[in-house]
Amino acid sequence: MLTVNNVVKRFGNHLANDHISLSTHSGRTFGLLGPNGAGKTTLIRMITHIIEPDEGELLLDGLSVAQVAHDNIGYLPEERGLYKKLTVAEQLNYFGQLKGLSSREATRRTTAWLKKLDAEGWETKKIQELSKGMQQKVQFISTIMHEPSLVILDEPFSGLDPVNAQLLIDTVRELQRNGTTVILSTHQMDQVEKLCDDIALIHRGKVILSGPVRDVKAGFQSDRVLVEYDGDDRSMQSIPNTEVVTFSAGRVELRMLDRSHSPNDLLRSMMDHANIMKFEVAEPSLHDIFVKAVS
Repeated sequence: MLTVNNVVKRFGNHLANDHISLSTHSGRTFGLLGPNGAGKTTLIRMITHIIEPDEGELLLDGLSVAQVAHDNIGYLPEERGLYKKLTVAEQLNYFGQLKGLSSREATRRTTAWLKKLDAEGWETKKIQELSKGMQQKVQFISTIMHEPSLVILDEPFSGLDPVNAQLLIDTVRELQRNGTTVILSTHQMDQVEKLCDDIALIHRGKVILSGPVRDVKAGFQSDRVLVEYDGDDRSMQSIPNTEVVTFSAGRVELRMLDRSHSPNDLLRSMMDHANIMKFEVAEPSLHDIFVKAVS
């Protein structure tokens, strides 16, 4: 659905995006990842046609993003862009009309979305009266209420407690099922693990890692094991050539420091110290992959 082909963007002598190529597909969530200053926001601004590339092309359903009606894109920026003195209803009605909805339809969708996101009765509250998490819900609604085919979410979980973060995750999954393409940019790798089908990791303006999440993980060998046991805790925390990652009574996560020894070697050495109830080579987390790839 979205194709970014060999895109370059410079700001003076700074090369923000260095020949970036990637693509997303309808009904999938794409994680756009990278450390601060990697070039993610610059790329998003080109996708939304806020700025133009110096080289390359960005296509949405085969058309240049410059030709695509903005009604087809929903963008939730990291910085909030709400009018603090307006009520929630006024705010959403205004944004809905900017995206082509009639006032009546914007009002109808405002009511429906507030109810769906557990915010029923907020219509008359002014934005400045809301908490950060409540404001984030309003901004999220303004991003999706016009039913765009492409939704870009930049740090959407900012200010949300775990319950409301899960509510947002469930809503994004529903958008996916309805065929919406979602681009998610966040530093919260646990949310990426839950939501994303594909990822691209940008570092210093270049894509250094990309593909389906399962394929990316398969390309990284895990150095961690999870063990449940019945035995001496102290002995299980001092297995040679390992370090403890997490520990609780009867359960330990270890990192293998000497890769010349296999997980089977480690298991055999553990059996001298405890009755092993469960032994599992842990799948590498996206957090670990992120750190290894960037460093």
